[in-house]
Amino acid sequence: MLIRLLRTYLSPYKKPIAFLVLLQLVQTCATLYLPQLNADIIDEGVVAGDTGYILSHGAVMVGISLAQVVCNVGAVYFGARTASAVGRDVRAAVFDRVQSFSAREVGQFGAPSLITRTTNDVQQVQMLALMTFTLVVSAPIMCVGGIVMALGLDVPLSGVLLAVVPVLGISVSLIVRRLRPLFRSMQDRLDTVNRVLREQITGNRVIRAFVRDTYEKERFGTANDELVDVSLGTGRLLALMFPIVMTVVNLSSIAVVWFGAHRIDSGGMEIGALTAFLAYLMQIVMSVMMATFMFMMMPRAEVCAERIQEVLRTDSSVVPPAEPVRELRRRGTLEIRGGGFRYPGAEEPVLRGIDLVARPGETTAVIGSTGSGKSTLLGLVPRLFDATEGEVLVDGVDVRTLDPALLARTVGLVPQKPYLFAGTVATNLRYGNPDATDEELWHALEVAQAREFVAGLEQGLDSPIAQGGTNVSGGQRQRLAIARTLVQRPEIYLFDDSFSALDYATDAALRSALTAETAEATVVIVAQRVSTIRDADRIIVLDEGRVVGTGRHHELMDGNETYREIVLSQLTEAEAA
Repeated sequence: MLIRLLRTYLSPYKKPIAFLVLLQLVQTCATLYLPQLNADIIDEGVVAGDTGYILSHGAVMVGISLAQVVCNVGAVYFGARTASAVGRDVRAAVFDRVQSFSAREVGQFGAPSLITRTTNDVQQVQMLALMTFTLVVSAPIMCVGGIVMALGLDVPLSGVLLAVVPVLGISVSLIVRRLRPLFRSMQDRLDTVNRVLREQITGNRVIRAFVRDTYEKERFGTANDELVDVSLGTGRLLALMFPIVMTVVNLSSIAVVWFGAHRIDSGGMEIGALTAFLAYLMQIVMSVMMATFMFMMMPRAEVCAERIQEVLRTDSSVVPPAEPVRELRRRGTLEIRGGGFRYPGAEEPVLRGIDLVARPGETTAVIGSTGSGKSTLLGLVPRLFDATEGEVLVDGVDVRTLDPALLARTVGLVPQKPYLFAGTVATNLRYGNPDATDEELWHALEVAQAREFVAGLEQGLDSPIAQGGTNVSGGQRQRLAIARTLVQRPEIYLFDDSFSALDYATDAALRSALTAETAEATVVIVAQRVSTIRDADRIIVLDEGRVVGTGRHHELMDGNETYREIVLSQLTEAEAA
């Protein structure tokens, strides 16, 4: 999975990678040649007392060392640039795929996990790519070249290498084999920590209101301890790796000096050759160390690559049409025929057999008990998820065949939980219409009953809004979300319980202003509050995902028991009449 991911995203950078490999090759060859020069200086210069030989070959060593440094710096530079570019591309691919997900896929992964996959997981793959370019490319060349050069110096002494390399390989492979499942568990528990932390930051007010600080500390502590336990287990294995490698290195160095001394004593080897052999042994071992470092990173990077690929391989249930419809009659007629929706694997559908018609100039209201499918019904229109049964039509065209940009311009949704982005009042209001003028923004605020409080802010339209709109009240957040949709000026307005945080006076004033503003548009309102929808042209009553009644308020009061129960739970008989 890791190799497939890297192969895909490294393919656009073949030229920089080729140049990087060339630099690494030159740098490694220079590194391998330096011990041989050193041996020649010792044997031919120092032992023989030839100062001219020492100076001339010393100058060559200096030149080769400079070339080695230049090539190494160039290789690291191009490696870092390429690895950063790969990380950027993978992050962009994950982000684009997540943006295409419907609410169903986002819920399947969970927001904390998607954040971790886009940041930490991509970072691990990027670091592996960087280490590959800067270490692994030169490691095999160094290892093979060192063995060849050592054999050229003394074949009998090279028998030590036959014992060293297999022992190192087996030791590292045994440790790496146990690391992989631990790294998988580590990433999963990191998701859990992110989820718990995100919930606690978002629900800080609730925690304080119910004085659940101690409980939440314990919950975070449990998740944190689980991550620490796995990290410690991983750390213990990683801590074994370097001592094992260094033990093998030191023992092999002792063996080389021991057998090399006997070879020199018997006249079969020169002192300079023994020095060079020790240098090549260290180069071979260093290459194995570099490979070991990579093996330490690879299991975690493999797990991260799998998690990234899970996102990239997941197709959205909301698929853009192959040949989209790019024009509509722009009347704003909304119709649902036999609409239904079922979550994958669910025993029962959330919606079934929904028939609904909403026309321009009319207000259609949807009411029902909690969990009856009201919000899901509205979500089918802007394609937050697609109907699994039936059709959703806008101006007679199935929304699944509409161009997404055209659908977004035609349908304006004010969600049940209005979300504001970090920025200013103006940037949030212009989210649906970047070209809107200040006059249009103030008009939308006036209709949404938000002009007074925005004008009272120190900077007016340029007043800052915190992420999620946490620096304004719930009612102000709802009114700003409504104003944002009004600035968009769609043909179809969908209000998903968008007046729940407003007091009765503001609710009445807002509905009165909306009636004039949306006189020629189609308006669909989902509400729990009967007073919000009692004057609607058509009221649709939902119960357990089915339409159990349609009509005006007085008609449903006389002939629909479900609607009557909802009304009388909020109003007296006289008020309802």
